[in-house]
Amino acid sequence: MKSIIYKEESYLIIGKCMEVHNNLGAGFLEIVYKDALELEFRKAAIPYEREKKYEVNYKGVRLPHKFYADFVVFDKIILEVKGVSGIAEEFTAQALNYLKVSGNKLAIIVNFGELKLNSKRIVL
Repeated sequence: MKSIIYKEESYLIIGKCMEVHNNLGAGFLEIVYKDALELEFRKAAIPYEREKKYEVNYKGVRLPHKFYADFVVFDKIILEVKGVSGIAEEFTAQALNYLKVSGNKLAIIVNFGELKLNSKRIVL
């Protein structure tokens, strides 16, 4: 049986996301959920970096545009926050690209836009 990468850390992250969703519910803009998550991470002493900047190299050339991960948690998990009606395939593709550029192995997409919190793990 395959082991789950960063199982304990993922559990803590999803737990904080559930705490935010249970208190705010669906319908806010993504920025509101990010602000609330930041408070929860700080309160729980979970290490994170918000809006972490990554550069994109193309054939050895650094491209002028960067990408910004919503959060990098525990210095190894990308957390992308959404507030939409569902997790679309383009969000999965985006997360895969973020993993390639960052060198991280796990991204979690969490969607606060539904009545029930929805999340998806992307492993590279």
